[in-house]
Amino acid sequence: MIKKVNIYEAKTNLSRLVNLVIQGEEIIIARSGKPVARITPIHKKKSIRKAGLFKKQVKYDDDIDMPLPDTIIDDFYK
Repeated sequence: MIKKVNIYEAKTNLSRLVNLVIQGEEIIIARSGKPVARITPIHKKKSIRKAGLFKKQVKYDDDIDMPLPDTIIDDFYK
C-alpha cells in the first residue's frame, strides 16, 4: 500500500513512517502536493548461484572470440 505525506508530516513522524516501511508500506513524500521522494524497504536478496546450471544448454560457435566484421563496427559508431 502506498501512503502519501507532505514534508512537514514526514519530518514530524519519521519514526512512525519508518515503522510503516518496515511493515512493507511505501511512503511518497510530497512538496506542495507534488511527489518528490519515495521511502521503500530495503530487501536483501539472497541468490544462490549454482555452478554449471546451464551446462550443455548454451551453444556457441568456435569463432566466438573472433573480431566483429568492419561493417558491424562501422554501423555501431554511426
